Amino acid sequence: MKIGLFGGSFDPVHLGHLFVARAAREEAGLARLFFIPAAQSPFKPEAQPAPAAERLRWLRLALAGDTTAEVDDQEIRRGGPSYTIDTVRAYARTYPAAELFYLIGADQTAQLRLWREAGELARQVQFLVIPRPGDGPAELAAPFSGRVLRGVPLGVSSSEIRARLKAGLPVEHLTPPAVAEALANNRLYL
Repeated sequence: MKIGLFGGSFDPVHLGHLFVARAAREEAGLARLFFIPAAQSPFKPEAQPAPAAERLRWLRLALAGDTTAEVDDQEIRRGGPSYTIDTVRAYARTYPAAELFYLIGADQTAQLRLWREAGELARQVQFLVIPRPGDGPAELAAPFSGRVLRGVPLGVSSSEIRARLKAGLPVEHLTPPAVAEALANNRLYL
């Protein structure tokens, strides 16, 4: 069985995340895909993401009715900095016969060697690299393996959505409708 792991802050989740997830499932033949929101990025210790309960709620709204994707809150429950290797080890224990794939933005591939226990991570997972619109080709340096998704790179980011909300601009075209409504109702980014 092929299992995809999609970690990130999802602050908030947007259509780009969902398009990438679909491309990963289709191109890599994933049987299951888990969205795993981070408690805290170890590379952005000063960042204050939206409350975990809200980010989890938005993900559940975005994935409602999607039988091929699930939300996994293990990093939120663990708290503190979210290290991918800890999550990958948990999946390897739970699904010992599975082939694990980790989705990563093309802008992060150069930093992979800096991730905690990078060598072990390279042995445990293959990477599915998410291309960024307008960027050149992404490469995975040894010892990392995987491939670049062809998919449909969508030029949208969570930071853009937060900025639009703060400016009072609509985001309905960037997030699933239920998420846009939840964002408007909680006014978190104002």
